[in-house]
Amino acid sequence: MLKKTPRSGFQFLGSGRESVAEHVLQTLYIGYALCKLEPGLDEGKVLRLCLFHDLPEARTGDMNYMNKKYVTVDEKKAIREMAEPLFFGGEIEAELEEFNGRQTREALLARDADQLSLILQLKECSDLGNKYGQEWIRFALRRLATDNGRKLAESILETDSSNWWFKDKSDWWVSCKNGDDGEAAK
Repeated sequence: MLKKTPRSGFQFLGSGRESVAEHVLQTLYIGYALCKLEPGLDEGKVLRLCLFHDLPEARTGDMNYMNKKYVTVDEKKAIREMAEPLFFGGEIEAELEEFNGRQTREALLARDADQLSLILQLKECSDLGNKYGQEWIRFALRRLATDNGRKLAESILETDSSNWWFKDKSDWWVSCKNGDDGEAAK
């Protein structure tokens, strides 16, 4: 269901889109990177928190910030009913309780990974001309709880979102020749 559940905030932003499953995968990668910046943390714990953090949305849907002003979701019920038939369901419930409790260093890091995933999406929308992206980023930045989360956000904001693929502005884009063997890129 997470593959089929859209992140609903983008309808208000007016650009961008992703499923909850895509968001969870990006959050996992960010959580992994944040763990490398914070030696001594339980990396497996952080990754499990990132993996499960939006699992209840398979039952509740994605409630964006505007929806949350008016709709109350019984996330505990969704978690309980989802976990109940699984022999490992108690582990999932415990991970979600820790994530939502915001009391451990691992939970704070996983929550920052969640916000950094949003910041990456907003940065891309902003780089592509959405004038509201920067305004939304300001609020997401205020939700970051760790120094390394804030440092990573700073790096994201200083980097053009297309650099990973379009940083090289050489003649390759004209000739499409592979420098190693001279054959045209396919």
